[in-house]
Amino acid sequence: MFKLKKDKTKMNKEEKNIKDQKLNQEEKTQQDNNTETKNNTEQENNEEQTATTEDSKQEPKEETTESLGNKLLEINDKYLRLYSEFENYRKRTNKERLEMIENASESLIKDILPIVDDFERALQTMEKEEDEKVKNTKEGMTLIYKKLLSTLERKGLKPINAKGEMFDENLHEAVSQLPAQNEEDKGKVFDEVQKGYYLNNKVIRYSKVVVSI
Repeated sequence: MFKLKKDKTKMNKEEKNIKDQKLNQEEKTQQDNNTETKNNTEQENNEEQTATTEDSKQEPKEETTESLGNKLLEINDKYLRLYSEFENYRKRTNKERLEMIENASESLIKDILPIVDDFERALQTMEKEEDEKVKNTKEGMTLIYKKLLSTLERKGLKPINAKGEMFDENLHEAVSQLPAQNEEDKGKVFDEVQKGYYLNNKVIRYSKVVVSI
């Protein structure tokens, strides 16, 4: 009787152990399922965050490309402006340098012009003389005068036409006025008191003239 009771107690213990093991197994399975569900949820959240991050990265990339394009256009515009300004500066300095070279002798030629005036006045005076010696002297002076004038012309000197032309304040300097003999002569140069000259198309001395009014 005692043995039977003992066996029964033993069986109850074993059944209890089996139930505990089964319960533990079920709890473990439930925990594993919960863990797996949690992991899946976290993975989905991570994927969503990754997708959101990639989208947010793509938008700035598009904005950055557009911004770089605008900067490139701005830099190109600045380059073209600077290039244009430099070209204008280069052309202007080249022109000024060329004019400086061409007119380097301007000061010297202007100092020689009064001597040319003296030659012309002397030759005009000698035209009235009948003396043979004066005529010979005139021939010599004429040769010297022509040689001097030819040298100056090679340097760019050229006389300004004045007599009979319309008065031009850019070329002529009026020293006197006379009544015009007819309507056609009004505003024209009646006489030239002193010749004016160009040097390479630049006026270096204005013609002094008498104007008909």
